[in-house]
Amino acid sequence: MFAPDVRLEGFTHDDWQRLLSLFRPVRPPVATQDQPRPRGLVLALHDGGKLRKLLHSHVGRLRLDDLERHWPLTAQQLAGRHDASWAISLERGALEDIMEGLGARTQRQDDLTQQMLTLLSLIQGQLVRGRIDLWPHRLAGIPMPTEAMIQSTLDTVCPAGKTMVLGMFDGDELWTSMALRRGDQGVDLILGPDQIRRELGLLSGDFRRDHRHLARFVADYAGPLSLGCFAEHQTFRALEVDPSPGAWALAVAVRDVVLHPVPAAMAVPLGLDVGRAALSALREVAARLDPAGVLTPTLSAIRDVTLGQREVREVLGFNPFEVLRKLLARER
Repeated sequence: MFAPDVRLEGFTHDDWQRLLSLFRPVRPPVATQDQPRPRGLVLALHDGGKLRKLLHSHVGRLRLDDLERHWPLTAQQLAGRHDASWAISLERGALEDIMEGLGARTQRQDDLTQQMLTLLSLIQGQLVRGRIDLWPHRLAGIPMPTEAMIQSTLDTVCPAGKTMVLGMFDGDELWTSMALRRGDQGVDLILGPDQIRRELGLLSGDFRRDHRHLARFVADYAGPLSLGCFAEHQTFRALEVDPSPGAWALAVAVRDVVLHPVPAAMAVPLGLDVGRAALSALREVAARLDPAGVLTPTLSAIRDVTLGQREVREVLGFNPFEVLRKLLARER
């Protein structure tokens, strides 16, 4: 995924904080006093059918007395008992086995992608064996990627010699950005916004025009663009956790998000998504204007022709926008 020698430049502390905040899980609405919001991580370490340690990220070490009588408990039960937003039940020795397995299976020539896939495979094995129990299962049903899948996706979205850029604006300010250039051996340049701001100068306050200057500078500095994504950062954050069908595609259609350029591989799922959203809207209108259901067979026929009854996850194996929402939306 990354080249052996990667240049990292153009980031201040604030730029890093802003960039990371784009992908920070969104907190649910403030709970009432009668129904407090679950917070933090609870970790249980057990061995030989007995509970050995119990830790809470906000409280510290917890007493074992209350739980020993009811052990074993699932991770979901642990979270419920201690008002935690997520929980891990871990058998003693599971982590050591994972690290030993990683050392045994990793070859000198393995790159970062191969090492990460090996690690994920070992963790998944411990989950299947029941030695690790996680809750909530945010990525349940998402297939484990293969090295060929990752490389094929990278080749499609960002071929060697091309650059991807994410630009977030706030009025007349480049709020934060990140550009990734892919060389022959992986990503060899990660470029932040600090230097770019000095080159951009004064902006108009409309990112739909200002993004062109950002794209031009990145292309001149790092190389031709294969993918550019530009938006107001508040819009981007809202879309990450929006569960409505076609939210991303509609945002692109009305230029709340500007994708330029966009690879054909991304245009296809966005097109399917916006088509489904349009049909959903038509069904709502038809339900109001046609309570007898005369138009329903026609809408179903259109759906069959345009989408062939296929969901986006059936086309790609999974829906990347849904994966992002599950990771960032703190839902039960």
